[in-house]
Amino acid sequence: MTRRVVHLSDLHFGRDNPELLDPLVEMVNGLSPDLVAISGDFTQRARISQYKEAAAFLDRLDHPWLAVPGNHDTPLDNLFVRFFRPWRRYRAHVTRDMEPRFSDEEMIVAGVNTVNPYSWQRGRIRQKAVQRVCDAFDGRHGERMRIAVLHHPLEQGPDVDKAPTRGADSAVASFGACGADIVLSGHLHSWRAEPFEGAAGVLLVQAGTSLSTRLRDEPNDFNLLTFDGPDLEVARYTAPQGKHVFDRAASRAYSRTESGWRAA
Repeated sequence: MTRRVVHLSDLHFGRDNPELLDPLVEMVNGLSPDLVAISGDFTQRARISQYKEAAAFLDRLDHPWLAVPGNHDTPLDNLFVRFFRPWRRYRAHVTRDMEPRFSDEEMIVAGVNTVNPYSWQRGRIRQKAVQRVCDAFDGRHGERMRIAVLHHPLEQGPDVDKAPTRGADSAVASFGACGADIVLSGHLHSWRAEPFEGAAGVLLVQAGTSLSTRLRDEPNDFNLLTFDGPDLEVARYTAPQGKHVFDRAASRAYSRTESGWRAA
């Protein structure tokens, strides 16, 4: 049976384009996804006013959603809160569950918190968190699509100037060994959809920024993943600069095989 997952990332309320908010909500709701997965950075500076905007956005979604935090979701300019209560505002306005799960007859989705409150940019993924995901993906779930959601990417190109996620290589190997199919991430404000170099059986799907004005030579975007059994399509929806509407811009099709993902 077909399943549809909308993948949003890096909303950055506080540094967002308000003219894109209504078009984004309308498009996401109109696609009728089975799940909306949000891979972090709801806010720009983790201020209460920005979290209230994020909560209002979530209230407008007509479909189930799952979210993980990003590095911008703990305060940069309030060191006491950052070091001693880093997730108090996130828990109050988004969700108390820092590593949520969602499952139905066709998929199981596990969230991972990759934020290190003591490091502003660089993420980390601990082996305990990887093991929790692998436990969720155990063999009892049959042929369901297994999806992990995290903010920091586990692989990035040589042109990226940000420090790589600590523990990324080990996590990719573990995900490949325990049957993960897809990893959704954000953080880089750039789009990507292809198998990991270190694990051909795991597909890396990267979303850019859905609302932020901090664009890195790419438009605002989000992803729609549509899968039916082993067949997957990743469609990118973009809002070109100066236009206040999201349209389908590109797509990639893959099939899941015993040796990994194959481009269809």
